[in-house]
Amino acid sequence: MKEPTLGNPQHTIEVLQKYNFSFQKKFGQNFLIDAHVLDKIISSAEITKDDFVLEIGPGIGTMTQYLACAAGKVVAVEIDQSLIPILEDTLSAYDNVRIINEDVLKVDIAKLVQEENGGKPIKVVANLPYYITTPIIMGLFESHVPIQSITVMVQKEVADRMQVGPGTKDYGALSLAVQYYSKPYIVANVPANCFMPRPKVGSAVIRLERYDEAPVAVTDEKMMFKVIRASFNQRRKTLANGLNNSSELDFTKEEIQLAIEKLGKGASIRGEALTLDEFAALTNILLAEA
Repeated sequence: MKEPTLGNPQHTIEVLQKYNFSFQKKFGQNFLIDAHVLDKIISSAEITKDDFVLEIGPGIGTMTQYLACAAGKVVAVEIDQSLIPILEDTLSAYDNVRIINEDVLKVDIAKLVQEENGGKPIKVVANLPYYITTPIIMGLFESHVPIQSITVMVQKEVADRMQVGPGTKDYGALSLAVQYYSKPYIVANVPANCFMPRPKVGSAVIRLERYDEAPVAVTDEKMMFKVIRASFNQRRKTLANGLNNSSELDFTKEEIQLAIEKLGKGASIRGEALTLDEFAALTNILLAEA
């Protein structure tokens, strides 16, 4: 199989010039041009020839080439139609890659995994556009697609948010959701000069290792996330006020106050002080009382 060439910035420029490609701001396109970072992503994702990999946003196929060399099969989902001829060219030497021209949020990934991998868990690898990072990651987790791990390049600030705990300014609904479904850890920080064009913010590669079983016991997962969202919607308000003001929740003021008391917390507690365990316990108390 052909060695990857697109980790070299000069080759990237040649491809872009050959196709007279213009970067689309609406798709948040920043292509990786650093072979060291690409190698780091592949190794930290622990890709082997036994793996089926879903790549989101392949761009001109830079990381796709590296994935094709390491994995058994790669399906790359690209929203920008103008990149499809380029991908067909840059990936022509790799017979284990399939390109889908579609918005990944509209792809039936569970069906894809069933068809391409017999329903066995897959690995997701992506250099995600910053504006759509959270919907993509949450969509993958909430749909319960069989996923072993997600290794993604994201905005540094978002990576930090995914792994922090209670009491920090970055802690919020995303932190709790990611930590409910997976064990997150930052693999590498990536400076802006590793991309073309250079983004205005720093980036990080984060690996999310999917749990076989959730780390907390909750009677209704969807309800817990409604409680979590309500707790962070108005960060300056108390937990009781946040829950009481939520249009998603149907508990009385008294039920909310009683549940917080049963959790062993005072009336002035804020949502950002609760751990994932405590949010699960609070949800279970609310459902038992209602």
